[in-house]
Amino acid sequence: MLSGRRLDLLDPSPFDIEIEDVAHGLARVARWNGQTIGDHAFSVAQHSVIVEGIVAKLDPKTTPAGRLAALLHDAPEYVIGDMISPFKTALGFDYKDFEARLEAAVHLRFGLPAKPPRELKTLIKKADTVCAYFEATQLAGFSDAEARRYFGVPPRGMKLTLRPQTTMEAQQSFLDRFEELRARRDRSEAAIGRRARSF
Repeated sequence: MLSGRRLDLLDPSPFDIEIEDVAHGLARVARWNGQTIGDHAFSVAQHSVIVEGIVAKLDPKTTPAGRLAALLHDAPEYVIGDMISPFKTALGFDYKDFEARLEAAVHLRFGLPAKPPRELKTLIKKADTVCAYFEATQLAGFSDAEARRYFGVPPRGMKLTLRPQTTMEAQQSFLDRFEELRARRDRSEAAIGRRARSF
């Protein structure tokens, strides 16, 4: 990594993960294998920030820790890239397990449970699919009918206008959101601790 860390992909340690490396990598990984319109690729970093925002709209009661998990939902891609689902299946080994080990290391590094609760994973997946619908129709050349077939219909009243950011914009936006959510999470947990001590 640019930070100087060495990450063992088969046995990733949380101690070897730095948020600056995550942001740097995700800002340089293109969604849709780069097959999108515009002067810039639509990066995984930008996608991640948008998905976190969708999670907050779908369920405003999501905790800051849950929203941080949403922001980091594609974090393993900072080292392994964004492979399309058919290719993952064709690889012939348990790619999901490989990805899950990286995700667990990222979560532990930033004070989240190694494995998020099922309800949160379901919510993040829904937000991810909503984002994919808008990416498909606005950036990747899908008709509305095609996008609905693959990603379903977005929730009523939800609209997004996507403009691919430059690499540096996407990287900074991701870092800024991470710091904001981590600070909110820390304040929330401190407040819960104070209330617990008061009983």
